Amino acid sequence: MEMGKGTSGAMDAIRNGWDTWKQAGWTVLQRTKWMQLLSVKRWGLLLALMGFLLGRAAILDQLAPFALAYFAVIYYLRKDLALGVGIATAAGCLLSSVAYPIGLLGEMAVFLLLQKAMEKFERTDLSHAPVLAGASILLVQLFLALVGPVNGWFPIVMAVIDAGLGLILSLIFVQAIPIFAPARKSYHLRNEEIICLIILLASVMTGTVGWGLGPVTVEHFLSRYLVLLFALVGGAPLGASVGVVAGMILSLADPNAVYQISLLAFSGMLAGLLKEGGRVPVALGMLLGSSILSFYIGDQASVLHSTWESLAAIAIFLFTSRGLVHTLSRYVPGTQENLKSHYEYAKRIRDITASRVEQFSEVFRQLSRSFTQLAAEGTGGERRKAEQEHFMEAVAQKTCANCFRQKVCWNEKFYDTYAVMTEMMSAIEGESKNKREKREIRPEWRNACKKPEQVMATMKELYALYRNDQHWRRQIVESRQLVADQLVGVSQVMEDLAREIKREGQQLYLQEEQIRSSLEQLGLSVLSIDIVSLEEGNVEIEIVHQYTRGFDECRKIIAPMLSDILGETITVTQEQATDRGPSYSLVTFGSAKAFEVLTGVAGAAKGGDLLSGDSFTAVELGNGKFAVALSDGMGNGERARLESSTALEILQQLLQSGMDEKLAIKSVNSVLMLRSPEEIYATVDMAIIDLYNAETTFMKIGSTPSFIKRAGEVIPITASNLPVGILSDIEVDLVSVQLLPGDTLIMMTDGIFDAPGYAVNKELWLKRVIQEIRTDDPQEFADCLLERVVRHQQGDIHDDMTVIVAKVSRFHPEWATFRWPGVSRIERPKVVS
Repeated sequence: MEMGKGTSGAMDAIRNGWDTWKQAGWTVLQRTKWMQLLSVKRWGLLLALMGFLLGRAAILDQLAPFALAYFAVIYYLRKDLALGVGIATAAGCLLSSVAYPIGLLGEMAVFLLLQKAMEKFERTDLSHAPVLAGASILLVQLFLALVGPVNGWFPIVMAVIDAGLGLILSLIFVQAIPIFAPARKSYHLRNEEIICLIILLASVMTGTVGWGLGPVTVEHFLSRYLVLLFALVGGAPLGASVGVVAGMILSLADPNAVYQISLLAFSGMLAGLLKEGGRVPVALGMLLGSSILSFYIGDQASVLHSTWESLAAIAIFLFTSRGLVHTLSRYVPGTQENLKSHYEYAKRIRDITASRVEQFSEVFRQLSRSFTQLAAEGTGGERRKAEQEHFMEAVAQKTCANCFRQKVCWNEKFYDTYAVMTEMMSAIEGESKNKREKREIRPEWRNACKKPEQVMATMKELYALYRNDQHWRRQIVESRQLVADQLVGVSQVMEDLAREIKREGQQLYLQEEQIRSSLEQLGLSVLSIDIVSLEEGNVEIEIVHQYTRGFDECRKIIAPMLSDILGETITVTQEQATDRGPSYSLVTFGSAKAFEVLTGVAGAAKGGDLLSGDSFTAVELGNGKFAVALSDGMGNGERARLESSTALEILQQLLQSGMDEKLAIKSVNSVLMLRSPEEIYATVDMAIIDLYNAETTFMKIGSTPSFIKRAGEVIPITASNLPVGILSDIEVDLVSVQLLPGDTLIMMTDGIFDAPGYAVNKELWLKRVIQEIRTDDPQEFADCLLERVVRHQQGDIHDDMTVIVAKVSRFHPEWATFRWPGVSRIERPKVVS
């Protein structure tokens, strides 16, 4: 083993020196104009060389379907290179001893004629290439069979076979040739594309049949080099597959090489099994496999020739550049390079998406600033002064235009006249606001104006229009401010989304493999593992495994094991079926919260009706917070229920999207105001509990006090805010309270709070009742409290009653964490990409 490592290290040093020398030489060559031109045309030269070799290729020295199939696909895919590739293919056919140049040239001519005819009907899709290629070969070969010297059915049958092979090869080349495109973006090849690529390369190798250097034949040397390359990249399965396909194609070209199928397949499998050791073990596996099967070939000379061919392929293989191996590995599914390329592509998509989301966030923020500026301009003092001047001008235009004292009043005594008009306007404004009787005209007004009664009447008439205009201007300003606030909220949500996208763009496949290895040590086999996040307190891991009824491995084994290697409590947060089969489940594991909340609800409608105007919700917001909310709509019945449920649904959706609490309340208030021109309101009583530290934020909008029962005391929580849906601009006061494990939170509507009547201190009465209830179960607590209130009212229900009880307690995992020998802690990524 040590000698193997030393040999591998020596070969790595030689190969590194070769790569350095080659890179230096390549840098010098690149500076020449000839090499610059060659670098531009290298793909054209490669495709032309392949066409030359395929022009020489033949099957059983009688069929040559490769050339036209290749030319037809090139004509559709790279029409700019079709002429060069066609010439190279014809040249290869001319220099071949088995192919027929006249037949190939005729097939090309017929193909081009058929193609021109298809263009007339606008049928130039790539899918037509195989059909046109097969038809061209069939027409030409049938003509040659009919005019040829051999009579009978045999030439016709061979023509049909040749056309069928051309059709099939065209379909294969359609899948394989695009891989050589220089601008290919996708680094994922399907299994079908890999097989088609191998068939193309093996077909190209058949063009070298008959070439040799001493005991080494070129086609056998190239086939073994190809097997070595793919065995190093894809392991035993790919190495054996390449060996089978390459041996089969070579045996079709040379019937004496049928044994190459088994030799290359066995050698590829043996070389692929030693893939983890590097190039030297792969080469030794190839040499050993080919040598073992060579003994069954026949004489000693054949064994010696096979060994020389393997050694020549190994020599070139050992000096193959890492760049070629790395590039090939990126296209083969299952390799580390391919997985890394997929990760890089996904990361690039995530970065682009996050960047676009951030741009949209900034756009909304800029729009918000623009609307805020417009709202500020609409409420400024300059605006008020301009509106007053416009009002004065309208009054003067209507009353003073035909007055004989116009020039005296508005030219010579402008300031005195303006002051009198302002006093008149203030008097009319005071009358309108205070609804007082008509005021007497002051003597100084009569001295300044000869028609004060007419001026006052005109002012009153125009003042009504002025106030109406002011009202709609205020509505516009408030609407602008509402839009500005909404845009700020949307911008914040999009900014948080961009941050979440970037946070998920972490390289976590090493941690995924570590979890898989740990589970395998426990004897558990999972289908797939996907780590969404490893952020402390926000872990999210998705595992697909085969569910075994009655064992519940996820909660009993996987979750405790993950808790140990991550250093925090992990629980099962979700289980759902997958489309992989009825026995497979997708299980989501996440960070356990430090606290958990259990709730209970009890309610009754006014007069014992079925439909109550109160609505409630208790839901986890998804960011480590739990919301408990009540809403009481104005009045009773269906309309009240609609308003209260609408308020809670909108508020819940806004909070779950990540919007700020105050902005969410203002948005709900605006929606309720715009829903109806009538004065319809709803109270909102919400408590947001942080499940990590039990810190609770209360939002009480027009609601009754809430109570916290802690050991032997009852703590009231109050706030003075108007209900939503009354005023356009409301102030939201948030109350923060630190809850403790074992605390019970009681929230209620006014139907319960006002039940004791006006002669009793309601708060003290409810505190006493709450303190007398001894149960710890939230549902029993809510039922008991509602029953006590109804009994106090002697069975009469004067208003809708709803009470929601939330019990806060520490979270205790169902199964304890265990330590498994040999399983190490997972290293969390420190840098967020």
